[in-house]
Amino acid sequence: MDYLTRAKYFRTKKRLGQNFLINEEVLHDIIDFADLSKDDIVLEIGPGVGFLTELLVKHAGMVIAVELDEDAVKVLQELDAPNLKIVHQDILKTDIAELVEGKKIKVVANIPYYITSPIIAHLLGEIDDLNNKNRACIKDIILMVQEEVARRIVATEKSASKQYGLLTILSQFWADCSLLRIVGQRSFYPAPKVTSALVRLKVNDKPRLELSDYTHFRKTIKAAFGQRRKNIKNALVNGGFDKEKVQTALKNLNIDENARGESLSIEILGKISEELCKLK
Repeated sequence: MDYLTRAKYFRTKKRLGQNFLINEEVLHDIIDFADLSKDDIVLEIGPGVGFLTELLVKHAGMVIAVELDEDAVKVLQELDAPNLKIVHQDILKTDIAELVEGKKIKVVANIPYYITSPIIAHLLGEIDDLNNKNRACIKDIILMVQEEVARRIVATEKSASKQYGLLTILSQFWADCSLLRIVGQRSFYPAPKVTSALVRLKVNDKPRLELSDYTHFRKTIKAAFGQRRKNIKNALVNGGFDKEKVQTALKNLNIDENARGESLSIEILGKISEELCKLK
């Protein structure tokens, strides 16, 4: 029985963002990109009825599938694979480090699109969360997401203005990010209204920037991107920073105060944060 026929037997739940990947070529591409061996432990988020899971258990040493839908869990249990652990739980409420017992893992998943940003934040931790236990366990992340979101994850300050933002910085602060391939709507059942993409977040041991105050940097970027139409000076002032100190910091760094936050690299934003710290 092909993937589409099998998918139609299951009553999908729109509220859970269920769009099952039924394209065999794409499923195998995910396995190839994940570069799995029998030494690997894989965390799969939202496996649904297990089309990707079936391939993961053949290539990885252990697969831990975290699924919220009780009906999908029952289908997954029919796989009866000795190296498959099924966890009936909300991934956003899951202590990943505890679940995997602190072991290094790869995350491979076709995730519910409506909670993409919360999932990434849960996996990586916030910018000022230097000792995040979940992130410490993860070495590689392969995710199926909306194409629009994928382009935000891999964006730079030279990308289209609406692509580069807080999700970009959170992702790239902790990982090397790349877009692996575009996936059409017909590759899923039911077909989503958007084009999808496969992205990789190769998690690093250290943050992208070495800063004196990471919480201050988090506040800085939140202000910089809080009001996209405003220039960096006004955005920072409206974000709670002292006007004179902002002007002094930008002048010291030779940064045009009329530039917008979305035109400034992560490194430049880091320098602005550090300069403002000096002027406290």
